[in-house]
Amino acid sequence: MKQLKHLLLAGVTAALFAAAAPANAQEIIIGLNAVMSGVLKTVGETTVTAVDIAVDEINAKGGINGKKIKLIKFDTGTDPKQAATGTQKFAQDDKALAIVGPFSSGEAAVAFPVGERLGIVQIPNAASTPGLTKGFNYAWRLTADEGTQFTRLIKTLAKKNIKHDTAEILYVSDERVSNISGTNFYPAIFKANNVKFGEPIAFQLKSFDVSPQVAQALERKPDVVAIAGTPDSAGKMIKELRRQGFTGRVIGSQIFADPNSLELFGKDADGMIIVAGFWWDRTDATRAFTKKFAALNAERNLPTKKIPHHTDAQAYDIVYLLKQAMEKAKVTGDPAKLAEERTAINAALKGITFTGITGDNTCFNADRDARLPGFVIEIKDMKWNLFDSWPPETDSCVK
Repeated sequence: MKQLKHLLLAGVTAALFAAAAPANAQEIIIGLNAVMSGVLKTVGETTVTAVDIAVDEINAKGGINGKKIKLIKFDTGTDPKQAATGTQKFAQDDKALAIVGPFSSGEAAVAFPVGERLGIVQIPNAASTPGLTKGFNYAWRLTADEGTQFTRLIKTLAKKNIKHDTAEILYVSDERVSNISGTNFYPAIFKANNVKFGEPIAFQLKSFDVSPQVAQALERKPDVVAIAGTPDSAGKMIKELRRQGFTGRVIGSQIFADPNSLELFGKDADGMIIVAGFWWDRTDATRAFTKKFAALNAERNLPTKKIPHHTDAQAYDIVYLLKQAMEKAKVTGDPAKLAEERTAINAALKGITFTGITGDNTCFNADRDARLPGFVIEIKDMKWNLFDSWPPETDSCVK
């Protein structure tokens, strides 16, 4: 009986020790706050594919500072509150050193204050609302904002002598970036470039019949129609515009610049001009990533996702950006140094210059926003064609 007591005591002691044991110091833990369900699932789910490719490549070459990356994933369900929960979980429960994500601007706006309070770097891969990182210290962004990219598109129209004296704006009212773009950035950019436009016209993500909105837009006989919406909502608008006889150019910024959405747009998208933050055929590295991306998506029963969206490319590059910063900071993954090493990663990102598949010698401004190139795309004959390109604006970079 006495021996049994000793055994039970030893067992309890061992269990308590195991429960309190620190994370494996031989690992570098990174969190992935991703959209794997919800309204942005279609465009967001392949973030996981892109990040998995980067992690596998880095681990195959020895990891970071000789230690393998352990990737922990969390599905936000496109819910900003869940994105904040994911950030808290990574920081407090998983002892992550940094976070890839969250995905969207709406999620980032809620999750950034949590990361700031807990002192952990977060880098979204699709959050493109201008000024989103301003006022924070641990919030970074490897995404070109919508205002910058749409301005480039309008300047391309002028450069290519495409008539755009008058325009109409159609936007999704219940999606953060679409709403802000349609009511704020598009009008401001049109005004700055002497393009006449009518009052922006709203529709909702789940709108089935968009014919009234389109009819209203076409009353003024615009040269171009600018859409601010997700790929599926943009697809509805494009089809209805053509059905009602619009023959001009449909234009838009990064929101629906998804090369895998041609089946949504169909032949009605012919002549459409959009702007993206990534061009898959730019270099050997971009082509190699595209090949891996298509193959892994096919394995995961996502066979239509053959060409990376710029959000996929940015997710892939974020992992390599963190690797560069972590190597510069000489992180060890030691749980006893967690707060210290998180701070060191953030410090290492300041003044950093990064080359990846999204661009060469990428730098960040004082608000921790990346200065990235822009690629203007024309859809012609059901193909995604490079129409124009813009170099990054590096004049505001922090050295």
